[in-house]
Amino acid sequence: MKNNRSALLSTERQAKLQQLSKKLGYEFNDISYLQRALTHRSMGATNNERLEFLGDSLVNFIIADMLFHQFTKLPEGDMSRVRAHLVKGDTLAVIGKEYNLSDYLVLGPGELKSGGFRRNSIIADSVEAIIAAVYEDGGLEACRDLVNRFYEKRLQELDPKKIGKDPKTRLQEYLQSQQQPLPEYSIISVNGAAHAQEFTVSCYVEKLNTKFEATASSRRKAEQKAAETALEALDQL
Repeated sequence: MKNNRSALLSTERQAKLQQLSKKLGYEFNDISYLQRALTHRSMGATNNERLEFLGDSLVNFIIADMLFHQFTKLPEGDMSRVRAHLVKGDTLAVIGKEYNLSDYLVLGPGELKSGGFRRNSIIADSVEAIIAAVYEDGGLEACRDLVNRFYEKRLQELDPKKIGKDPKTRLQEYLQSQQQPLPEYSIISVNGAAHAQEFTVSCYVEKLNTKFEATASSRRKAEQKAAETALEALDQL
């Protein structure tokens, strides 16, 4: 029997939730779980924060299990780094946008006025809450299936050596693995006022006998951009 809370939802809202349920690939026994998962705290005491708390633990556990079985030789430290990348807010927000969650969120007047339905943190929290809602409604296997749908393509395309590492680190590790000299970074110029400077740097890679230049708003960012260009050139070898 459907929970009485579902009956409190308007026919239009129930139809909209069923639409999202179909997108997610899971049919809720009690659609009010999905309604709760999409309800921001700005709507009052009945919101998705508790589901978000549970969903955070569930997605961490399920992704850890997936990485453990897919990458059987990956060390613990690397698995932790990759998992952190996969479950971070930015990644969850991208997943939420793939399912157009902004169209289904329930926000208070203040959040609606400030454009909260577009805010990455709100979308990411809703994804975690939905994961918990499926767990509460259908159990662990249904929850695992949902997370797998969210991440299947990402896991297929994932390169553990690159995830979570900035280009400078990846370039250094690559050159060390090839027993090559480390890259040499130099500042070419600094332009603009103190509050709006632009740094142009070079990254010399002896293996290619080439200097790669890049410009950015900080020395660190410019060096990372130059290192990324160097990595792309090395990939062509």
